[in-house]
Amino acid sequence: MLRSLDHEVIFYGGEGSEVDAHEFVQVISAGERSACYGDYDMAREFFRHDRSDAALELFNANTIQAIRQRQQPGDFLLCSMGNYHQPVAQAMYSFPLFVVEPGVGYEGVFAQFRAFESYAWMHYIYGRMGQLDGNWYDAVIPNYFDPVEFPLQTRKDDYALFIGRIIRRKGLDVAVQVTRALGLRLVVAGQGSLKSVDESLDIDDPHVELVGSVGPQARAKLLGHARVVFAPTYYIEPFGGVAVEAQLCGTPVITTDWGAFSETVVHGVTGYRCRTFDDFVWATQHVDELDPLDCRAYAAANYSLERVQCMFEEYFARIADLARQGWYEPHPDRGDLNWLRMYHPR
Repeated sequence: MLRSLDHEVIFYGGEGSEVDAHEFVQVISAGERSACYGDYDMAREFFRHDRSDAALELFNANTIQAIRQRQQPGDFLLCSMGNYHQPVAQAMYSFPLFVVEPGVGYEGVFAQFRAFESYAWMHYIYGRMGQLDGNWYDAVIPNYFDPVEFPLQTRKDDYALFIGRIIRRKGLDVAVQVTRALGLRLVVAGQGSLKSVDESLDIDDPHVELVGSVGPQARAKLLGHARVVFAPTYYIEPFGGVAVEAQLCGTPVITTDWGAFSETVVHGVTGYRCRTFDDFVWATQHVDELDPLDCRAYAAANYSLERVQCMFEEYFARIADLARQGWYEPHPDRGDLNWLRMYHPR
């Protein structure tokens, strides 16, 4: 996305990363990762990580050294994992870099410049931090998707889909109860197990089918052919990409009525946001009345790579203005302020 805007992009990451960058700098090998985490199946188990583990310390140390060999005044340092990457940013404070957290959907924020995944999450973090005033150089920029990876499917099969980490707080039990009441098959895809003491899950219903983790092609097929996708997350969802992925495929979503879903789901048009069991049952019974073309149009207009890249371009330009007149920097050639506009199918 950044390369398409003619930015020079240097990516610092682990062996096996596949990225479209001007330069890929490997800062940790697969063997060094395995020495810390062991060999495990990331498709079945939850990711292993800790802010104080040896792999992260090695990653950060090598990254600091590599950046120092390449840094230029005015560069942007994009820290995508919050305070996991804070040691790297702190090591650069003596050099004129713009340190940006470009996708804040976590609690460990630290940078001066932060792009949050949703307004819900930005305000949640403000509350957690006791911050009562806004920050001119914070922004809300949603997650972004390549519509090619999520083809539109207007003909649906008779099943509901839950796709994501199989944890209780994602609301799998809600999806199970609703589909059980309606006699609707429920397909479950993702990391984890239907029987987990840690997650208080003990699902053994004949109408529930677990297919495990799926790759991009299988994911698109499941999303596109589903009659409805459930995302009834209990917690304040920072973004919840599954809701947008489903809509891109032309499939309505049924979610809870808080967090980012209040921004990503157009109630009664691309899905329903629910608060009671009766809400969820009624919504499931009426999803066939929603138009797959509306779902696709809304998601593509607001969350495609082409749309979101404009938001990042505007945001980065505003930060770069700080090297000149900052907040007062004029832009006489500006034609609009559409970077914050949301597009609706109706």
